[in-house]
Amino acid sequence: MALLIVNLDKLIGNAKAWRETFEEQLPDLEIRIWPDAGEPADIEYLAFMHPDFDALPELPNLKAMFSRSAGVESFINHSRLPKVPLGKIEPPGGDPMMTEYVVMHVLRFHRDMPRYQAAQANREWLRARIVRPEDRRIGFLGYGLMAKAPALVLKSLGFPVSAWVRSLRENEEVPIFHGADQLEPFLNQTDIAVCLLPLTRQTEGIFCAPTFAMMPKGAMLVNVGRGKHVVEADLIKALDSGQLSYAALDALWPEPLPPESPLWLHPKVTVMPHVARRPTVAQLVTEIAANIRSLKAGGRLLQEVDIALGY
Repeated sequence: MALLIVNLDKLIGNAKAWRETFEEQLPDLEIRIWPDAGEPADIEYLAFMHPDFDALPELPNLKAMFSRSAGVESFINHSRLPKVPLGKIEPPGGDPMMTEYVVMHVLRFHRDMPRYQAAQANREWLRARIVRPEDRRIGFLGYGLMAKAPALVLKSLGFPVSAWVRSLRENEEVPIFHGADQLEPFLNQTDIAVCLLPLTRQTEGIFCAPTFAMMPKGAMLVNVGRGKHVVEADLIKALDSGQLSYAALDALWPEPLPPESPLWLHPKVTVMPHVARRPTVAQLVTEIAANIRSLKAGGRLLQEVDIALGY
C-alpha cells in the first residue's frame, strides 16, 4: 500500500516532513514523492496540488485521490482524471486561519478602517458615525466548512448573519437562502457579502453589475472564493459610483495580478495575494489519514467531491 504525493512537498513542508508525519499516523503506508513513483501498481492513494495528469502514469490499483486545492475546476474535466473517488482535505471544523482572515476583513470594513487610513494620510482628525454590529448584515455566499466557523464568530459578536447556498438546508445556525430565485432577496439584505463559493459554470461572474445593483447602496464585498467570481470592470464601476463602498479581494484573475491592473491602486480595494490560509503538513496528513481509515473500514471519503457538480 503506497501513497504518491504530487507537488505538495514543494508548497508545504518538504519530503522529509511528509514522510515523518505519515510515519506517526499511518506507519504501514509507504510514502512516495513524485517523480519517484516506483511501481505504479503499488499506489492506492494519490494526494496532490496542481497535478499534471498527462505526466502521471496509469495507476491501476488507485482507490482514492486527495486534492489540496480549494477549487477543483482546473482539473476536474481532464480526460485522464482517474475514475476513483476524489476528496478534499480540509479540517472538519474549518481552518482557523480562514476564520481569522474573514473576520479581520469584515471588521475592517464594518469599522470603516480604509476611510480612517485615508484620513490619516491626509492628517485629518476624522470622527465618523459608528454603526453597531446589530445594524450591519453579513451574508455568506457558500456555507461549507470554511464559511461556517467565521459566520458563527461574527454571529457571536452581534452581527445578523445569513447564507446563500445552492439547495435547501435545514437546521442551520443562521438563516439560509437557496437557489437562483432567492439570490436577489439574499443580496437585498446583505451589507457585507463574503464569497466562499466554489467556481462552477453557475457561479462564474456571480458578482457583476446586476448583482451589485441588488445590494444595498454602500455595501461591501470580501472575496475569498475564486478570482473569476468577480467581474472586474463591473466591480470598479460599482465602487466608483458609490453602489459599493469597499472590496477586499484575496482571490483574483489572473494571478499574480498584472501590474497594470487598476485594482492595485484603487482607493476602495484591498488586494491580497491569495494568502487567506496556509495549512500545515500535520493538518493535511491528519485529514488524509482519517479518510484512508474511513475507506479501509468500508466507509466513504469524508469530503468527497461531486464530479458532476464540480465541488
